[in-house]
Order: sequence, then structure tokens, then C-alpha cells
Amino acid sequence: MRLTKNFSLNEYDCKNGKVVPKKYIHNAIKNAVNLQVLRDYYNLPVIIISGYRNRIYNFRVGGAFRSKHLIALASDIRISGKNPYKIYSAIEKLIASGNMEEGGLGLYNTFVHYDPRGNKARWNNSNFNL
Repeated sequence: MRLTKNFSLNEYDCKNGKVVPKKYIHNAIKNAVNLQVLRDYYNLPVIIISGYRNRIYNFRVGGAFRSKHLIALASDIRISGKNPYKIYSAIEKLIASGNMEEGGLGLYNTFVHYDPRGNKARWNNSNFNL
């Protein structure tokens, strides 16, 4: 199922083989619509390395108890040729300009977490200085 011009629902499926439950598809769409803005900004593919997670998988990878991944609202992403700090900064600019929805934005050494939760949440679990 295509969610946007460049994102499909199967990109959000859990890495343990579980598909996004029907009741959370609207969350995956909301996330994909926002990531499409980032993809268009860079004109480069945005790779979703983690989207939906069921509780078992989320526990196994050390995810937060109330992680937005559990409801398919979050994605951990990479963009080839862009370091996570640059991606994080671009998302901050796109949120500030009103082009992406406010939400959770986390910086890690090898990826960026984004979720359009509606309120501002920021964290840095990387070696980058913000």
C-alpha cells in the first residue's frame, strides 16, 4: 500500500515480520507524509530503519515503554550521504518553518528518530553536540 509518493506501508513493518496493524495505519500515513517533506527537501531517499514495533520487538531493542513506534507513529531514519546531525538539523528547520509537524526528534550516532506526536520532545543520544 502506497502512503505517499515515495513511501509504502511495508517500510513500516516490524523487523520481526509483524505487519503494521490496521488500527495504526493512519499513524504510519501521518509519519510518511512528514517524511515526504524531508525527502523532497533533500531530493534523496529516506531509509526507514525502524517504523512499527510490536511490544516484544520493542522490548528486545530497548525501546521506551510508551514508544511511538508501538503505534506506528515513529520512524528511525537514515539518508545516504548525510550524517545524522545534518538530518536532525534539517528536520528542526522544517518544523520551525511549519513544513513538518512538531514532535519527537532524537539524534543518535547512526540515525535520527522522528515522530509527529504534536508536542516538542528532543533528545541527543549521540556523540554530536547540539
